[in-house]
Amino acid sequence: MDVSCQFATSLHSPEHIALAEQLGYQRAWLHDTPAQSPDVWAMLALAADRTHRIGLGPGVLVPTLRHPMVNASGAATLAALAPRRVTLAFGTGFNGTRALGAPPATWSYLSRYVRTVRGLLRGDTVEWDGAPMRMMHPGTHAPQRPIDIPVLLSALGPKGLAITREIADGLFSVNGETAHAREFTWAALGIHGTVLGEDEPLDSARVRAAAGPGNALAHHAAYEFGGDPTTLPGGQAWLDAVTAHPRTERHLAVHDQHLTALNAADTAAWNAGSWQAITSTTVTGTPDRIRDTLSAYARDGITEIVYQPTGPDIPGELERFIAIARDV
Repeated sequence: MDVSCQFATSLHSPEHIALAEQLGYQRAWLHDTPAQSPDVWAMLALAADRTHRIGLGPGVLVPTLRHPMVNASGAATLAALAPRRVTLAFGTGFNGTRALGAPPATWSYLSRYVRTVRGLLRGDTVEWDGAPMRMMHPGTHAPQRPIDIPVLLSALGPKGLAITREIADGLFSVNGETAHAREFTWAALGIHGTVLGEDEPLDSARVRAAAGPGNALAHHAAYEFGGDPTTLPGGQAWLDAVTAHPRTERHLAVHDQHLTALNAADTAAWNAGSWQAITSTTVTGTPDRIRDTLSAYARDGITEIVYQPTGPDIPGELERFIAIARDV
């Protein structure tokens, strides 16, 4: 199982990716979340300039955020800067769209979008919005077409999985979803969490910073996908904090500091005991427990684990995690 990493894109992401390469991570993914992050292509380009081996990719690109030519050109640029190291991942949009108060893309739109991007990278003339287009970049502006870049899709339900089988090279899943991993030769799984120190309590300040944002994702996802956040520890306090805002602004309260830190609602939930779920919502535990969890993922068919560190000590989180994961 490959051991990769992902980051909530920040101005420090290039240096974090350079460190991940030194530590032996296979690939680095950056979130495409423009409401809270610098441009994903700019940060990946800087990372390409500072690295030599590690794979690079946006994870995941959201189709409704950019014209397909913009992402095709961005992918071509990165492929020129980091030859044979680029992978693309696409999804319908979670934080990338919902933080804007916008809905996710439909699967039919995503399918058409990904086919269009791949056609552009091949050098085809494709139709978009009723007009033909193709990459017309001369030799000094992009690599010669075709540009072969693998594509993963982030999918959970039957419609998304069917489209992934049809048009992608593999699956990018999250939230411990491994049920369909064996259907794909490339199955990546994004995880959050931290390695506990000896006798370190789950509600410590360090665990809160390092794994709290991943734990809060359970509340965010339950709220956005029609679940009931109050069934989770601290869920009522979380929901009360969100619904105190006007309905038209609640998406701002939910997605503030998404997967980077705890926002006001996440903090209310933490204080009400949400930390009690952290060993089930994230991969947080002793080194032995984390090894057992990763081994179980491998048995389920996951071929690439994608660890996202958070908190003030990203280098330390990266180092502690790979010291465990490389033994699996």
